[in-house]
Amino acid sequence: MNKISQYFKRTEKGRKAEPGNLKGFDAFLTEEEGMGTVEIILIIVVLIGLVIIFKTQLRSLVETVFEKITKDSNTVMS
Repeated sequence: MNKISQYFKRTEKGRKAEPGNLKGFDAFLTEEEGMGTVEIILIIVVLIGLVIIFKTQLRSLVETVFEKITKDSNTVMS
């Protein structure tokens, strides 16, 4: 068993962490608060990539939808 695994074995939940160079290191490694942020950033990166790849198709789809909305709104208003 190496020194780090021995350290984590001694500082499991409910036990006081030993002072030394690795004090608080186990809490840092097991902290999961940043996981939500990382996941959101990855989702945003994927969405931006999809927009870049399908830019022309998305533009034509949006233009078609807005043209149809404009045409239909004109028939309702008259």
